[in-house]
Amino acid sequence: MTSHVSRARIDRAPEPWHVRVAEGLPSAIDHVAAAAPASHAFLRRAWFAAAVDTYGGPVRTIVVEAGGMPVIALPLRTVGPRVARLAAVPGSFWPFRSFPAAADLAPSALDALLDALAREVRVLRIGPVYDGDPAASPLIDAARARGWKVIDRTIATSFLLDMAAAQAEGIWPRNSTLRKNRFHEKHLAEHGALNWSFLTGADWPASFDDLAAIEWTSWINSRTDGRDAKFTRSGHGAFWRAAAADPVLAGMFRAALLTVNGRPAAFSFDLDADELKYAIANSYDPAFGKHSPGKLLYYRNLVDALARGIARVDWGAGDSGYKRTIGAAAGPLIRDFLLIRPGASAALAPLVRLAWQRR
Repeated sequence: MTSHVSRARIDRAPEPWHVRVAEGLPSAIDHVAAAAPASHAFLRRAWFAAAVDTYGGPVRTIVVEAGGMPVIALPLRTVGPRVARLAAVPGSFWPFRSFPAAADLAPSALDALLDALAREVRVLRIGPVYDGDPAASPLIDAARARGWKVIDRTIATSFLLDMAAAQAEGIWPRNSTLRKNRFHEKHLAEHGALNWSFLTGADWPASFDDLAAIEWTSWINSRTDGRDAKFTRSGHGAFWRAAAADPVLAGMFRAALLTVNGRPAAFSFDLDADELKYAIANSYDPAFGKHSPGKLLYYRNLVDALARGIARVDWGAGDSGYKRTIGAAAGPLIRDFLLIRPGASAALAPLVRLAWQRR
């Protein structure tokens, strides 16, 4: 994590801003990610490279610098023919598709970025991102102020769990919940020896195979075509394996794994960003479903995280029932945005809005 000293140096970088467009994904992305808020420190070069390698490109990056210090890195994945000048910020659907920008960025840096962006694209898609995203939201606001048309569509509501606050109030985890969990663990152990472990760093990418094995037995494989599975080879497994080649990202990736007699039975996979944990995916083998192995595991996982200094959990969207049961509450909206540059392109905004919001 970047020190306060280096971050302060970037914040005080002198103007005027120097803007360049680099083909591909330059190393400057890592410098900016290190100076970004901790919640966005995972938006490293390897994160975007994994997305481009897995989901396609080509890609170029707008870099805004001052005094030789990069303060914004905006990767642009070309969508459709390059002559159409349509682009999207690449990345994984979850946690979000934003870009790195130094904390406490001067508004004039966004003006410099928009000048370059208008030369590069007619339409830019940013998202899904959270309302209040520290990089995307200021850019969207600046674009509106400069005459860009902005179209948005709501994807979902996020759910957040403030474990530290709930524990301070003495309401998490509840003793009644822990008693129920011990009861289920006792009966789950009738299937064989239980082993609870935590994976990170050097465990990747090999341990993704254990997570994929659980997904293959789960509902996502039996009830769907399996393409949305996170870690299988036919799902999004290539992305996570490629991203984990970066040792910094591998250190942020963390999983809790339950095995029964050595057989992978349940997992909970997260991305840890300082005091914030993004709950990426969890699943379990239905052969053990009667005893709630997924629930038992994620409670152990969260208690372990709290002990390590994790204060909050971002559960993302979907299936709010079990998230509310854990103690999560509704958070910011998750939305998708189209930024349409001023001029002739903006005149088509009503038609674009109609077509896009119906998708």
